[in-house]
Amino acid sequence: MRRKPVVRAGLSALLVLGALSGAGGAFSTAAAASGADAPAAKPAAAPAPSATLVRALGRDLGLTADQARERLGQEAAAMRLEPKAKRAAGASYGGSWFDTGSGKLVVGVTSAERAASVRATGATTRIVEHSADALDAAKTRLDEKARKQSAPAGVSSWSTDPRAGAVVVRVRQGSEGDAAVRAFLREAKRSAAVPVTVEKAPAQAPTTFAAGTVGGDPYYTGNVRCSIGFSVQGGFVTAGHCGQAGGSVSGWDGSYIGNFQGSSFPGNDYAYVSVGSGWWTVPVVLGWGTVPDQLVRGSAEAPVGASICRSGSTTHWHCGTVLAKNETVNYSQGAVYQMTKTSVCAEGGDSGGSFISGDQAQGVTSGGWGNCSSGGETWYQPVNEILSVYGLRLHTA
Repeated sequence: MRRKPVVRAGLSALLVLGALSGAGGAFSTAAAASGADAPAAKPAAAPAPSATLVRALGRDLGLTADQARERLGQEAAAMRLEPKAKRAAGASYGGSWFDTGSGKLVVGVTSAERAASVRATGATTRIVEHSADALDAAKTRLDEKARKQSAPAGVSSWSTDPRAGAVVVRVRQGSEGDAAVRAFLREAKRSAAVPVTVEKAPAQAPTTFAAGTVGGDPYYTGNVRCSIGFSVQGGFVTAGHCGQAGGSVSGWDGSYIGNFQGSSFPGNDYAYVSVGSGWWTVPVVLGWGTVPDQLVRGSAEAPVGASICRSGSTTHWHCGTVLAKNETVNYSQGAVYQMTKTSVCAEGGDSGGSFISGDQAQGVTSGGWGNCSSGGETWYQPVNEILSVYGLRLHTA
């Protein structure tokens, strides 16, 4: 086992530690339990949120302490309910989202008969015109077009919006009159069997959040600094744009951690790194002193509208809400598909870091626009897809 002289506060977005000695003594926590859950594990009952987590959520979402505590409880209930409600909806399922006004999960359904079955699960329903399958099919046609011919740089992203019952294309401010953008929008509307709406996006192009080598608490591969996402059995998951398969990874102290065993970018943005040489994994996301380090207990998906927090080695801990799912992001390196968009900020070096909702792993930071001084939006690669692709088991407490 590798021995470290001290415990550093903020080793990475997720602790991947060797044996600790010296002033810190041995690392001891319930997070070091070696049990593992299958992907998309159902959330277990969690302890009450810490006061600092409540304050962090209040800071970023403008909530009082009581409102933050209540919302966390409501969102946990919505995550537990969503799979059951989706099964009850069957083919009429039109997507779901968390309604902050009522504090309940809302499920879109195309059939009034099915709506009664969904309400019996405890969810609220809304009758919608188009099923989630129909929305996804329309969005997939746009994805296929982008795979054959890159989308114009003036198109920032596109996604399904179950609340609007439409595919939403986001165009960068100032690019509305671009001929290639207009042609892309015409084709999108012509080929879709569902409504296609256009929203204005910031003029700044979406970028990934890797960074050059600088000081701090990162992991490194070559001259790139990124953040660790989540522990899995034998390693951790992170962003694909951070490194290529076979690449060597070192820790904050320069010591060898392991190697990229798989990586995919663009198209996807995920990677798997194996660890060895005295390092081991623990199911913890660093709170960076803003909140206590957070235990990971599963990977149940948070619905659109739910609160979510991010941990990264540059800007540490920030929170926001889930804005959209199944979004295609038009990076300069190529489109990345099936991403989740959030209102959380991030900056260079935060790439690969953890997105977590309550105690449920959500995904790894990919990219976005803006910063944590003036605000912005960030996309993440959903973690359950990474677990499935590489046949990994999330390390949970």
